[in-house]
Amino acid sequence: MQRLAFIVKLKPNSEARAAQLIENGPPFSPKDAGFERHSVYLTDDQIVFVFEGGKLDDLLSKVIRNPASAGAFGDWERIVEGVPRVAREVYSWQSGEDWPETWGE
Repeated sequence: MQRLAFIVKLKPNSEARAAQLIENGPPFSPKDAGFERHSVYLTDDQIVFVFEGGKLDDLLSKVIRNPASAGAFGDWERIVEGVPRVAREVYSWQSGEDWPETWGE
């Protein structure tokens, strides 16, 4: 399982429009596209899109290149400032796993 986050800076006063776009849902079916999980986090000036699944580079490439979903990305372009940053997971923990005793040493 891979996890990937896109961190996007919003233009000033764009939080309400971003919330509307999120409420409409993604311009593609995450399940049909092959993702295991997709979530979105919103602050007053940033939005974080998190994708989970196998071979995320391939899955995301297919979504971005799909003409059916590409048009909807234009709505986001109007409220995004700059280029999204990509954050790859470098650590995770979940219930049922031991906590490493050497953490921080």
